[in-house]
Amino acid sequence: MNFKLNKDTQFLSLGMMDYKEAWDYQEELFLNTIEIKTSNRKIEEDNHQITPNYLIFLEHPHVYTLGKSGSEENLLLDEIGLKEKKATYYKINRGGDITYHGPGQIVGYPILDLDNFFTDIHKYLRLLEEAVILTLREYGIESGRIKGLTGVWIDFEEGAKNPRKICALGVKSSRWVTMHGFAFNVNTDLNYFKNIIPCGIDDKAVTSMEAELGKKQDMQEVSNKLKQHIAELFEMKLLDKNEKGY
Repeated sequence: MNFKLNKDTQFLSLGMMDYKEAWDYQEELFLNTIEIKTSNRKIEEDNHQITPNYLIFLEHPHVYTLGKSGSEENLLLDEIGLKEKKATYYKINRGGDITYHGPGQIVGYPILDLDNFFTDIHKYLRLLEEAVILTLREYGIESGRIKGLTGVWIDFEEGAKNPRKICALGVKSSRWVTMHGFAFNVNTDLNYFKNIIPCGIDDKAVTSMEAELGKKQDMQEVSNKLKQHIAELFEMKLLDKNEKGY
């Protein structure tokens, strides 16, 4: 347990980045934080090193990723089809099934030591969802949760005829350090979701802010609102660095 709590969080806006490059960068930060925690266990509390926190926002070129609990049958493209769509495909170490990332989507990777905040993965997921819900509300879009499913949904009320997912979540944690995160559809090309069974759910649709509001949205404006809601909900102090910081 790291008793020197640190809620300062480095915010990194990395623009468009290849999925594998971003995954490697996440892993580097993730493993470095775990290494600090491991080292702290071996020394006196007064000598503990504080653990860092990061919040990364970026976009990916077209890519499909499959989580540990997912089925490859939910990808409806073969290698030729992937090339035709100019998309890549990765099996990865987060929870969840298959999902799509691409331009016009805010992908968020919080790499947090939850010992600095709270040790509750359920709460962690719900707060990320809440940040998206609050952001959408600022644009007049009411959204929420569907029992038994992660993510943020439009027409989420019980009995609604057309529930549509607007934000997917899939995370990994070890020793209360998190990686991976969420994918929030802002101006996303929804046609790419037709090539998968999103998150293994074949009876519900996917949507975006553009689709719901009828026009493209300012990605930077949405990002700014979203990161502020995350900061407030987690009671973190964001330290901005709006360029590649590695």
